Amino acid sequence: MRLTDRLLAELGDPGLEQIGGMLATDPGRARDAIAAATAMIVGGMARDAEHPDGAEALRAALDEHTDADPFNGDVAALIRDGQNILAHVLGGQGTETVAYGLARLSGLDPGAVMRLLALLAPMVMSLLAVQAGDADMSTEEMAAELGRERAGLPRELGALLADAFGDLPEPHTTRDAWGAPW
Repeated sequence: MRLTDRLLAELGDPGLEQIGGMLATDPGRARDAIAAATAMIVGGMARDAEHPDGAEALRAALDEHTDADPFNGDVAALIRDGQNILAHVLGGQGTETVAYGLARLSGLDPGAVMRLLALLAPMVMSLLAVQAGDADMSTEEMAAELGRERAGLPRELGALLADAFGDLPEPHTTRDAWGAPW
């Protein structure tokens, strides 16, 4: 199961409603925004994990999130932790590029999308930590799993992630930015 699907399941309807309120939108649109934001975070992690030093650093960071429960934590503390995570996986300029790009694609407020990214980052880290621990993944296996998830990004999100890193756009997928078939 993809990290995005696991995150949405963990949040459930109450979490979607709460995040929908934060984004000033309905739960369905919040679900789409969460899925897109999570994909961007996972994509940034995958990019970091392409390099052995980045993969090792990410694997070490996962150890710090193994016992964390971000789904029941203090929102302000989660956002601070999330900002630190985003600085590592997307960089400052990359985080802004992603937030504004997601806002443009979704029609949501860029500031709200920035807060969403920061809120979700510790949740993604926690879920990845549990997944890596449960499967006893090596650093290389974790990097490969993240790479598989990144490869499944919809074209618009792949291009947005590439733009955040100054890379060439991803070559292809068969889904739009919100995961729907073309």
